[in-house]
Amino acid sequence: MPNQPVRRVRQHHAIEHATITVLMRRNAHLQLVGGRSDHRGFYIFGPVDSEALMEAAQEALARLQRGESGLAIHPNCGTNLVTTGTLAGVAGLLTTTISRRRQASLWDQLPFAILAATLALLVGRPLGFRLQRHVTTLADVRNLRLGQVSRRQLGRWVQHFVRVEELR
Repeated sequence: MPNQPVRRVRQHHAIEHATITVLMRRNAHLQLVGGRSDHRGFYIFGPVDSEALMEAAQEALARLQRGESGLAIHPNCGTNLVTTGTLAGVAGLLTTTISRRRQASLWDQLPFAILAATLALLVGRPLGFRLQRHVTTLADVRNLRLGQVSRRQLGRWVQHFVRVEELR
């Protein structure tokens, strides 16, 4: 199937989000830097104990498999940031382009650019959530299981990689 790698990344992204949610609920003071998914599994960046990470990932996967698809959506996902940033940038650019055609001064353009960017920020978050739900994550993970977890210490940074395997 040609889109299988994309499907796998979306599934792994869902498990990544769910794992981060479980970790944060267990320890609200945890300072996670973030995560990233690929076709093999997902990375978690931050000072997390390997055993605690594996337990959280197992719980997250089980909950997704039981139908808790909301765990696949995370408010701090890069999808939300990129969506909001793109909309705000385009809104500001369009506003200044239109204002320049009217030969408005920079000071006259600025309030409209700020207003357009603010409106984009208001639209960006819900649109980012929608994109997560339909494009960048896939909560249907019933055919997956967790594999090996590896840990790398990069100075003060800790990186874990959680391999995700397909059930056969």
